[in-house]
Order: sequence, then C-alpha cells, then structure tokens
Amino acid sequence: MILEGIVTTSSSTGQLNIAPMGPSIESSMDHFLLRPFQSSQSFQNLQLSHKGVLHVVDDVELLARAAIDQWEDRPATRELESGNGTILVDCCRWYAFVVQKLDDSSERARLHCEVVEQGRVRDFWGFNRARHAVLEAAILATRVGLIPADEIQQQMQQLASPVEKTAGDTERRAFALLQQYIETSLASSR
Repeated sequence: MILEGIVTTSSSTGQLNIAPMGPSIESSMDHFLLRPFQSSQSFQNLQLSHKGVLHVVDDVELLARAAIDQWEDRPATRELESGNGTILVDCCRWYAFVVQKLDDSSERARLHCEVVEQGRVRDFWGFNRARHAVLEAAILATRVGLIPADEIQQQMQQLASPVEKTAGDTERRAFALLQQYIETSLASSR
C-alpha cells in the first residue's frame, strides 16, 4: 500500500525541505520504503543525514504547495526534542525515521526506513472527492516532463469535475494553484 504524505528533511546547512512523498507500507508503520528520485532534494538530504519525518496530513493545499514548492507562508514546524527531525505542527500524525538501507542503483532510489519515534496530533478523517482530486493533481504536477503533456491535460480536465462539485475554498485554491503551475510548466516546455 502507498500512503501519500509529506516528508521533511534537512540539508547539511540546516535548510528544511518539505516534499510530498508516498512511502510503500507492508503491514505496519514500523518500517516503510521511500522511492525518491535521486535528483530530488529529499534524496540528497536523506543520503547525507539518513533521517527525516513522514507526515500524514489532511490539508491538500499544503500537499499542493509542497508538490510545486510554492509557499505564501511556509508551514509552522518544530524540532523534535530527540533531534530526530522537524515536524509540521499542523499534521494528523508524524513518523520520525532513519534510513537503514539505501539502494541508489536506479533513477528512483530505494530507501528502507525504520520508524524511531511517532506522534498523533489529531484524527485523520479521510479525503472527500475534491481532496482526492487535488492530491492526484499534485502528483501530476510533479510528473510534468515525465508524462506526455496531453495526458496530463486530459487527467486535469477529469479531476476538475469533482473539485467543482465537492470542494471547499481550500480545495478550490489548491486546485487552481496546481492548474496554473501545470499550464505554465507545459507552456514553457514547448
């Protein structure tokens, strides 16, 4: 099973990176597999420090902004007293982890992670159709240049319908942000 979430990592200079990532989970949250692209800042940070924090969030605007790295205001964070990483204050759950094994033999590295600390901030009630659509749009935004433009545009058109029907202000704002990003990125790559 893949759980879509947000991973925070820090560079060697202490700069926080906030990125969406979907770990593969076998049966429990004690261990999971991350598959970041080697070109990503998350991979670079994890390769150096071997630690990060996975967050389960219900704020799709946060997911959208993390996917395209565009922030009006960066989210509130706090350092764990243990030194195991930085958590997003407004998350549902968080899992501090260490990388036990790193395989960088392909473009998408395989990082086997062990959870060393975890916490619950609030319940996660799930996503409605609009939130799911924003999540899918955020994934598409990270695939610009990897998926053909016409396929991305077609999928975005399909995702617009549940947003129109079931979204609140946050979901509409997040979807519009992603639409603009995708349109601009596709136009500049032509």
